[in-house]
Amino acid sequence: MISKIIENSDYKELVSKQVKETIEFLLAENQEFAITANIDPIRFEPSLPNTIFNQLSKFSLFVLSNYTYSTVKLDEEFIYFEAGFGSENFGSNVKIPLHSIFQIIVDESILFINSVATVDKFNKDPKSKSFNAFKNNPNNKNLLK
Repeated sequence: MISKIIENSDYKELVSKQVKETIEFLLAENQEFAITANIDPIRFEPSLPNTIFNQLSKFSLFVLSNYTYSTVKLDEEFIYFEAGFGSENFGSNVKIPLHSIFQIIVDESILFINSVATVDKFNKDPKSKSFNAFKNNPNNKNLLK
């Protein structure tokens, strides 16, 4: 079964490495690109206003060109960049786990596809996960009122 493969943590690490190496190649070639990514695990700092965030699709497109391209940074687990959102160009620093990048696009053509980005268990919001653990502890019920 395909789910047995794409839900495997070792496969997730393999794909993350492939995503990283592909982006490193594009950066070395000075090639602007776009990505679509699962927004569930993405962090925006400062947080996007709800009016903007609620307009994002589950898999949103981020175009890395011009100023945004010049701010791209990579490490072993994440891609980081600054971008403007909405008609008011609200500025935010974006932090995307490499495994949650679904597509890498160059010149309107898909260069890379990552099925791991669709796996919910890898893309859960860690804050909501810890808050749910907090909420589900019966000793904390009086704190939630």
